[in-house]
Amino acid sequence: MKYKTSSKVRNVSRLKGEEIRKVAGQPFEWWGPSPKEARKITVNKQKALVDKRISLKDAVKKHIKDGINIGIGGFVNTRVPVAIVHEIIRQGAKDLTLSFQSNSICAELLAGAMILYPDHLNIKRVELAWWGYEVIGIAPLLRHLAANVMVQLDDYTNYGMSARFKAAAMGLEFIPVRDHGGSDMEQLNRGIMIKSPFSDKNTYLVPACYPDVGLIHVTAADIYGNCRIFGPLCTCPEIAMAATCNIVTAEQIISNESIRTYPNLTEIPYVAVDALIEQPFGAYPGVSYGHYWFDMEHIQMFRNASEEFRRSGNTVPLKKYYEEHIFSCKTFNDFLDKMPEPALRKIKKFDGGQPIIIG
Repeated sequence: MKYKTSSKVRNVSRLKGEEIRKVAGQPFEWWGPSPKEARKITVNKQKALVDKRISLKDAVKKHIKDGINIGIGGFVNTRVPVAIVHEIIRQGAKDLTLSFQSNSICAELLAGAMILYPDHLNIKRVELAWWGYEVIGIAPLLRHLAANVMVQLDDYTNYGMSARFKAAAMGLEFIPVRDHGGSDMEQLNRGIMIKSPFSDKNTYLVPACYPDVGLIHVTAADIYGNCRIFGPLCTCPEIAMAATCNIVTAEQIISNESIRTYPNLTEIPYVAVDALIEQPFGAYPGVSYGHYWFDMEHIQMFRNASEEFRRSGNTVPLKKYYEEHIFSCKTFNDFLDKMPEPALRKIKKFDGGQPIIIG
């Protein structure tokens, strides 16, 4: 089956630089630092081995500012940085851009905070591949934001969004991909279809994604920020290298000697990490391979409150969740203390003791 050539297709051999941007509709706007700005920041970052440990409260206070682009690690319910998101909600931030591949609870938590407390926290734009709960269901709060045109959306495929972070990790402005073309996907994002200068075939270019701050949860890390990830990597190494700054929570801190013993297990190098917090269950109610499975009942409880709001406009159950599980808690450990001990034991058992190398 042949597809009609997109109106955005251009011959790259005839168009250079600013001309390519103009035919795409308008000069390109980076939703975060530009490649040049990002490179300047990362080149000037400290490269010495220093202890990166800090409290989560202080890390968010130092690095999360109004108007920034936040890159969210993990994939749907897998190793998502819930602890960091809780603290961001407690402290508040405005005019945020969210960038992620696929996410559920973190994005929904931020969306709910925006709906309930818009003067405290709000989201301006989202660039993403997917936002939902997989088997548990679609994301009610995304549906509310989209239906009411409350945020600007820039939509890519899962591969396309991963490629965007990869491009930024490589210091590039864009990267060619084989998907997106020949479908309505071309109309839903800020990529450009061009003619390849080598084959004259259609080639889709997606812009690099440079977050100001990446939020990553990992299996383990040493005090300098060398991180190990077991199970799916979920584009976290790419997000970490793309972002100009990273806040990392780890299930546990391990020795630098262990890191040096198995250097090939380091997925995120210390130079990318700016703040490190040891936070067991930091992805809860999501899953962290080798430690615990996700808590379907807790996620369902939050989603039910969100869906009731979407259907009826009733904010009481949703507001109760935020007041009880986030704002009444000074730390993420306070939140965990409210969880029934059998529930935490259950999800640890469901993980089945997946093999990980710590020592």
